[in-house]
Amino acid sequence: MPNYSRRQAYLPWGETFKWSSDCCLPTQPGQGLFLASDVQQLRQAIEECKQVILELPEQSEKQKDAVVRLIHLRLKLQELKDPNEEEPNIRVLLEHRFYKEKSKSVKQTCDKCNTIIWGLIQTWYTCTGCYYRCHSKCLNLISKPCVSSKVSHQAEYELNICPETGLDSQDYRCAECRAPISLRGVPSEARQCDYTGQYYCSHCHWNDLAVIPARVVHNWDFEPRKVSRCSMRYLALMVSRPVLRLREINPLLFNYVEELVEIRKLRQDILLMKPYFITCKEAMEARLLLQLQDRQHFVENDEMYSIQDLLEVHMGRLSCSLTEIHTLFAKHIKLDCERCQAKGFVCELCKEGDVLFPFDSHTSVCNDCSAVFHRDCYYDNSTTCPKCARLTLRKQSLFQEPGLDMDA
Repeated sequence: MPNYSRRQAYLPWGETFKWSSDCCLPTQPGQGLFLASDVQQLRQAIEECKQVILELPEQSEKQKDAVVRLIHLRLKLQELKDPNEEEPNIRVLLEHRFYKEKSKSVKQTCDKCNTIIWGLIQTWYTCTGCYYRCHSKCLNLISKPCVSSKVSHQAEYELNICPETGLDSQDYRCAECRAPISLRGVPSEARQCDYTGQYYCSHCHWNDLAVIPARVVHNWDFEPRKVSRCSMRYLALMVSRPVLRLREINPLLFNYVEELVEIRKLRQDILLMKPYFITCKEAMEARLLLQLQDRQHFVENDEMYSIQDLLEVHMGRLSCSLTEIHTLFAKHIKLDCERCQAKGFVCELCKEGDVLFPFDSHTSVCNDCSAVFHRDCYYDNSTTCPKCARLTLRKQSLFQEPGLDMDA
């Protein structure tokens, strides 16, 4: 990398140049050297190159070559204005935590000014929380706080479908940057975000597409729709968070989507298997519960869902993967581990058949004492649970013993 300590700018493509008022095309190597001692000389060279481009024949090779040189001159001017070595590695603004990027070859777009980031000669930063990217010169112009802070403090979705209130409620200004906007495109085009229902300018709304949570939980609709940049980042950070209590939001959805019923049964079974693994040394050593480390909420409850869960239900992938894990867990308890097998139940109603477990499909569990029975036996004798009756008799006999302290 050339040394610019003397504020001399050598053109970056390795050729030497000799400049005059009527030429901005390169000479052969060794025939001259262009030294731009300050920004003013670079600007003058740019103006001269633009003039030559206008004078050269249209679509000629010389004109195309001159255009390429003009681009390099402009980039070099930007480099002098934006020196990499003076920029800190970390910047903290509006709860964004920006880190200076080292990648030079990947072409990105600045989220603030909506122009290309030339990583080879421009300093740029990425927020580690919401992945907001921008030039270093644009950092101080950012007005929107990091959406990751909103995810941390208020992790919930807007569950009304496109809650539009109209441009007049926004005073005909962009909901984010407050720039004037209009549906007629004068002075700037108003673009609606399907998630928030608000209108944004073209700098804050790039017509990005995203699945809308409200449409999923109410209509089982996964069609991506246009959202603002801020909404897109928020939805991307929220996609794996289990914040949707489906049975409260839309209980009829389980009647419409059969896969959800199957998923709920598998999750209920896994919750019944969890106590076996917590008290089993072999299961803890094998870390069986880590099979669900990407969906920790599946071993905590059977009610909460993330948008990622629902996407995989829609694509038919979650049922298959969860069935495999369910089979693995059941195999450990019923076949591989003697300790877990010993915690099984014998049906006290018929006293026949194999050892029973609460997650077996043909069993029923007493709500009071958690004893397990064959489903047919339990429904035939639903008025009586032998274990509950035995526990009741034991309590009565204890209270009837002479000299027993009733308060104890």
